[in-house]
Amino acid sequence: MASQRPTPSALRRRFPPVKDLRELMKFEKPTIDITGRRLAKATNVWELRKIAKRRTPTAPFDYVDGAAENEISLNRARMAYRDLEFNPGVLRDVSDADLSTEIFGDRVSMPLAIAPTGFTRMMQTEGEYAGSAAAADKGIPFCLSTMGTASLEDVAAHTPDGNNWFQLYLWKDREASKELVQRAWDAGYRKLIVTVDTAIAGARLRDIRNGFSIPPQLTWKTVLDASYRPAWWFNFLTTEQLSFASLSRSSGTVAELVDRMFDPALTFDDIDWIRELWPGTLICKGLQTVEDSQRVLDHGADGIILSNHGGRQLDRAPVPLHLLPKVRQAVGEEVTIGLDTGIMDGADIAAAVALGADYTLVGRAYVYGLMAGGQRGVARMLDIMEDQMRRTMRLCGVTKVSELTPDHVTLKTSEAASGYWI
Repeated sequence: MASQRPTPSALRRRFPPVKDLRELMKFEKPTIDITGRRLAKATNVWELRKIAKRRTPTAPFDYVDGAAENEISLNRARMAYRDLEFNPGVLRDVSDADLSTEIFGDRVSMPLAIAPTGFTRMMQTEGEYAGSAAAADKGIPFCLSTMGTASLEDVAAHTPDGNNWFQLYLWKDREASKELVQRAWDAGYRKLIVTVDTAIAGARLRDIRNGFSIPPQLTWKTVLDASYRPAWWFNFLTTEQLSFASLSRSSGTVAELVDRMFDPALTFDDIDWIRELWPGTLICKGLQTVEDSQRVLDHGADGIILSNHGGRQLDRAPVPLHLLPKVRQAVGEEVTIGLDTGIMDGADIAAAVALGADYTLVGRAYVYGLMAGGQRGVARMLDIMEDQMRRTMRLCGVTKVSELTPDHVTLKTSEAASGYWI
């Protein structure tokens, strides 16, 4: 029989002292800054996405959130990051971690850039102005898209202290493309990204279903959808009409704009042509094979970005993270490699760098932050990514970006994860 034990003094019933109650009853201070409170509570990019979805009409949100056809490419890219394993080193001094690195000779605060995105001011009225400012404040590059809703000159004037890059879609009208490249140089841009995976537009079914266009076409459905998002509605009505600022204020449906702009006759000879035009750093984005990665370098590119366009072009495209080690081995250590598609966490950045990327780019994560809270939302996204990457590095026993190596990551290939895709 168990012996009778006395009740410990800590478990004896008592009336709580007032001073103890005072310590427990620390309520959140009231604030009129609802957006700031929401952003502060977001602990990851997925929670920013939830805020963005509540605040943004369906058509613009789906343009950001969706991908081509069955969205398999995007889901596989995200699963690649979820499936990998980190191999942490222990018993290292990880009092802090320095995330800074160099991209094309420029010192940046972490190996991350904001990717070029189109239609951006439709998602939230601050658009590229918010993205470029948040990037400049964080000390990372910002990439302006040809299909952006702020002009080359306006973004450069807004963030003269920023590391601003320009992304080019080659038009069928080569003279117009030449003029756009010259505008970029004259406005102070020194990094030119040429996107090479858009010979034709992918089938983005969410956009087709939503009838997505610029400027947005008002129907009873779109008015009703926007009516319970008053901030978006107010911003849309009280700011400059949306248009593609680099395209002479062009408008139309997404499909019409793409068919009018993209050139299905684009070849490697056009990379030679751009190389002759552009005196700055030339980067090719949208590489999805080892062979093509090597060929664009042979045609004058200074760097490459492994990307399947965020899953928005060819569905079932290669996963950039899986391709990365092969490309790095083929092109050598001196070539600057960027990587995008599927990155939603600072740990994803750490994994990509470990496997051979010099830097990464985020598009959806950036716009989720933008839709959640304008420039402050983008800044919050970058802070989250930075904290996640720093914590991941320290837990892996690493204190510098240069110390991340393939030994820190076990990458499961698509074959190993095939059970997810049956």
